[in-house]
Parts: sequence; C-alpha cells; structure tokens
Amino acid sequence: MSDERDDRMPTPASRAQAKADAAPPVAAPSIEPPSEDVVRPVGDSVLPGAHRGGFHREMTQPLPIAPPMAVHPDASEAAAPDVHWIHPPPALPRSAGWALLLGVLALVLSCFVGWGFPVGAIGVVLAVLAVRRPWESDEKAWWAFGLNAASLVFSAGWLWWAAAQGPLFG
Repeated sequence: MSDERDDRMPTPASRAQAKADAAPPVAAPSIEPPSEDVVRPVGDSVLPGAHRGGFHREMTQPLPIAPPMAVHPDASEAAAPDVHWIHPPPALPRSAGWALLLGVLALVLSCFVGWGFPVGAIGVVLAVLAVRRPWESDEKAWWAFGLNAASLVFSAGWLWWAAAQGPLFG
C-alpha cells in the first residue's frame, strides 16, 4: 500500500464533524393552552359502552358474573353420560369365536369319524368372513381357519380310507 492519502474517502472523525455541521439544533415543541371556546368535560371521561344513567331495560343491562358450576362432578358420569334420545350403536356380527369353536369341535370329531366335514366346512366359511371383517380378531380368525382346514383334511382322509375298504355305495 502507498502512504499517500485518498481524498475520496473521508476519515471517521471528519464524517462525524460533517454531520454535526449539517444538522441544525432541534427546538422543543411548544403546546398552547386551549382557547376559550373549548368546553372542558365535567368529571372523568366516559368509556364507550359504559352506562351513563337514564332508564334500565332488563334485557340490555349487564349481567352479574357467576362462579363456574361443576357440570360433571362425578368422574363416572363424565365418562358415560345418561343420554336417552341417542340409540345405542348396533352390535356388529362376530364370527371369529364361533369359527374357532367349530374348528376345535370339527378337529376332534374328524379324528374319530369322517362324517364331521360339514362342521369343518361351516367353520371355514365363518373364519373367512371373520378374516375379512376389520373389527374381528385376526389371530382368532386365522386359528379358526387353520383348525377347520385341518379338520377337513382329516375328514377327507377318513372318507378316502372308508371308500378304499370296500364298496361304499353299492
């Protein structure tokens, strides 16, 4: 860098001096008193909407503020209010439990005789219906389907063995 001074850029002290020279002193604002034709209000000024006297009407006067009331003091009432005009929701059909029961019965029956396949077939239909319903237990429905399918396999095995033993129909 060179030691010569750049005249294009003023030094910070000269900038502050230039501002002080350019700004005139600010005078304090003067407030004049009101003239004689201005009427001063008597008393305090009134907020908008405040009662200014006159007649009272029952429907428009301010209401007293009451303490809040406990609507449901008992926790059991708050959870299940007693509502008489609302009908209860309809019961959704349940078939997973019935299919599981039929599956156990059909599997036990098919271990001893082959004619238990109608019970297993009804159980398979109920289990398929239970699997397709979103409100049913999937685990219960799949167990029912498996037990009913196993009972159908055992019943078919018994019927095949009985047919192989001799002439069944003739």
